[in-house]
Amino acid sequence: METRIAQLRCKEVISVADGSRFGYVGDMEVDLDSGQVRALVVPGRRRLFGLLGREEDHCIPWSSVKRFGEDIILVEDHQRRIPRRK
Repeated sequence: METRIAQLRCKEVISVADGSRFGYVGDMEVDLDSGQVRALVVPGRRRLFGLLGREEDHCIPWSSVKRFGEDIILVEDHQRRIPRRK
């Protein structure tokens, strides 16, 4: 199945374990040598309507992605999320 980043940006990331919502996909980390996706990047939540900036972005490892739906992406083991370095 082929999917473009533009299509992924319309999908919300949700935990399989407890149904918590992490947000929408903002970007992907790709290994340029192999062309494989390493992680999905979910932008941090806005603080005080965006006036105080955002929380840190989170990278969700590709190994945690379990299923793609029409408008959601189900991920497992959400504690393994690691803050994205800028």
